[in-house]
Amino acid sequence: MIIETKYHGQLEVMEEDIWTFNQGIPGFVDEKSFTLLAFPDNDLFFVLQSTNTPALGFIVASPFVFFPEYDIQLGDSTIETLQLEKAEEAAVYTILTVREPFNETTANLQAPIILNTKNKRAKQVILNDSRYQTRHLIMPVGAAKE
Repeated sequence: MIIETKYHGQLEVMEEDIWTFNQGIPGFVDEKSFTLLAFPDNDLFFVLQSTNTPALGFIVASPFVFFPEYDIQLGDSTIETLQLEKAEEAAVYTILTVREPFNETTANLQAPIILNTKNKRAKQVILNDSRYQTRHLIMPVGAAKE
């Protein structure tokens, strides 16, 4: 399938590269089909791109790269919805709010994106964990400004 994207222009996406969010994403409940696109020469940041709406692409990253102590517990309903059988089947991403300067970029650790790598089901989960908020700086305070 050929799609228009926010950052990569027109691309061909294979069916096996499409993630299904049966309940949509909060704020975008009608958006149920996304693909994960890499940036050239970059293995930290990705775009979670809607396959239907070209302007809808979220910059995402693995939270564990920036927050090694990040620890989430998925509820039974999420495990059931995604049909997760083993923890290893889950890939976790966090949506970033990219800011200028870049060292002010934040990660939403309160609402991670969980992908079942086995069946391509996905869900954004809202955590009830007071340790996590919607805006955690991904770079240490005082990091060099570029």
